[in-house]
Amino acid sequence: MSATTSTNGTEPASSGDNSTSLSASYAAIVVAAGKGLRAGGSVPKQFALWRGEPLLRHSVERLLAAGAHPLVIAIPADYRELAETALAGLGPVELVPGGATRQASVRAALEHLARCEDVERVLIHDAARPDLPRTVIADLVDALKTTPGAIPVLPVVDSVVRGAQGLRQEAVSRDGLFRVQTPQAFRFAEILAAHRGWNSEAEAGDDATVAEAAGLAVALTTGDERLRKVTFASDFEELAMTCRTGSGFDVHRLAEGEELWLCGLKIEHTHGLAGHSDADVAIHALVDALLGAIAAGDIGDHFPPSDPQWKGASSDRFLAHAATLVRDSGHAIANVDVTIICEAPKIGPHKQAMRQRLAEILGIDVGRVSVKATTTERLGLTGRGEGIAAQAVATVTAA
Repeated sequence: MSATTSTNGTEPASSGDNSTSLSASYAAIVVAAGKGLRAGGSVPKQFALWRGEPLLRHSVERLLAAGAHPLVIAIPADYRELAETALAGLGPVELVPGGATRQASVRAALEHLARCEDVERVLIHDAARPDLPRTVIADLVDALKTTPGAIPVLPVVDSVVRGAQGLRQEAVSRDGLFRVQTPQAFRFAEILAAHRGWNSEAEAGDDATVAEAAGLAVALTTGDERLRKVTFASDFEELAMTCRTGSGFDVHRLAEGEELWLCGLKIEHTHGLAGHSDADVAIHALVDALLGAIAAGDIGDHFPPSDPQWKGASSDRFLAHAATLVRDSGHAIANVDVTIICEAPKIGPHKQAMRQRLAEILGIDVGRVSVKATTTERLGLTGRGEGIAAQAVATVTAA
């Protein structure tokens, strides 16, 4: 078998930062050749599941979605089959055996890229940082227009002390101190020469250290807290403790003489929805999804139809109440997804306004709100035009 392999498939979906465009092409290296012993488990941590997928897959998906090509991954030489399985359906990517150290692995990947044509820029990223925003990538690539290297950093916000033998020795000023993240970006020819010219027996802490030793200037760009490093077993368990999902479903009858409210908007139609409140079926489903995510019952528990105060009430109030309960429970709304099921009216022309209205009621960015529509191919009560149904899913995370 050759030293490289490709996994081919459809291009992955974007990571969600679609608004950020990249003005220049670039290659990428993902360093995934370590054994990840601190995370425990039966396989190196880059192949362990994180948010339902192998840890390695997340950053590869995001780099491919942001236009990285070629993309080279340094892996443990004896884990090729596991790496191919972890990356199935993505591509094209190239796998190369890593070295005994991170620096040796980067060097191997750089040497592979040196055999490719037209590589001018390269991002070098650690697989242990799976949540990679496209804005970070764009800032790094843009910085290479004026400097040969760039790294994402975050300010040090905690007090810093120097210690020895378990005792505090002295305070250290935070001025000018930053936390360094990856990916780190470089003009390819210059970082390749820097790695080839590294003559120290010591292991470089990162690629910026190698670049600086070769006299290359390295710019600082804005990092992101999402780029935190997954290191310990507890990091893999964290999602189960902090991320919760709920679902909701509702249906209301269409009737003459009623107003039609969907997602907090009044929609002009020949019929409206009948119910005790304004019968906004989409909001009702979403309220149940949010309440389900925090195990707080359902909409009937909080707004019983037997209570006359809710007769004709605007469903915005129900949704705002559910959002407040989510916050009071110590959670934040990560995203909501609503599907409206009907033959008429056409939902497409209203979807963007519906997203905006739901985001406004919930107090979240519209990018966290999805509204879709479908039909039942004229089958059932919605297909016969007798009513409208809606289903919703909501995900909340620990605030």
